[in-house]
This record gives sequence, structure tokens and C-alpha cells, in this order.
Amino acid sequence: MTNSSLARSYLIKVQKRLKILAVLFAEEAYSDVVREAQEIVELALKGMLRQVGVEPPKWHDVGDALIEFSERFPEHVRSRLERLAKDSGWLRKERELAFYGDIDFIPTEEYEEVDARKAIEAAEYAVRAAEDVIAPPNPATMSQGN
Repeated sequence: MTNSSLARSYLIKVQKRLKILAVLFAEEAYSDVVREAQEIVELALKGMLRQVGVEPPKWHDVGDALIEFSERFPEHVRSRLERLAKDSGWLRKERELAFYGDIDFIPTEEYEEVDARKAIEAAEYAVRAAEDVIAPPNPATMSQGN
């Protein structure tokens, strides 16, 4: 398996998992939205790194790697890397709390709609960026109106 084929596999996974967020949001499962969004962002960014020939780090927040290897990304994606890194960092910080909570932090009580919306926006942004790196639009088909 090549980095490129594994990156495409990651892209398929995040595209499918993105759909789950709407269900969780509708159920007002805001902490679960945050946790799932974190996993989507992580996998999308790791797929992007693989596509440009970088073995992703084995930790959850790979934002620093995006910045470090920014020159490997297509120019039209580079301007998005800072935001992707910031979103990855925020979601990484929320990862465990959103899932497990703590003695004084009950996830189902602490996370609100605004947190879930922010997480969904981060996940959608990451998936769109991954699509642009891993499966960029074909200019020939775009000019045909497809």
C-alpha cells in the first residue's frame, strides 16, 4: 500500500464520518460531536500529510507537522494550514474531556451547541482541505460543467 492509497482511504473514512456529526448534533449529543470531530480532523490531516510524502506523527494533534512541511502542499492549500493546525490543537485539547469527562466535568452537561457547531465547522474545513490535497478536482471535468 502506498502513502497515496492510504491517504485516499483516510479521505473516504472522513467523508463518511462527517455525516455522523449531523445525527449527533440533532440528538444534542454535543460532547460526542466534539469527540468525533476531533477524530475526523486528525484523520484528514494525517491523510494530507501522507499524500505529500510525510509519515504522520503517532499523536493526535499533527498541526505542527502541517506547518513544518507546508512547502510540500499545493500552493492553494498552504493558506489554510494555519487554521487547520489551530483547529487540530483546540480539538486535541477537548478530546479526552469530551469523551471521558472528569470528576468535576460532565461532558453531557458542559458542552453546548456553540461548541458542537465550532467542532463541525473545523471538521468540514479539514475534510474540504483533505479533498483538495488527496483528490483535487480535475480541471478538465470542471470546464465541462461536471
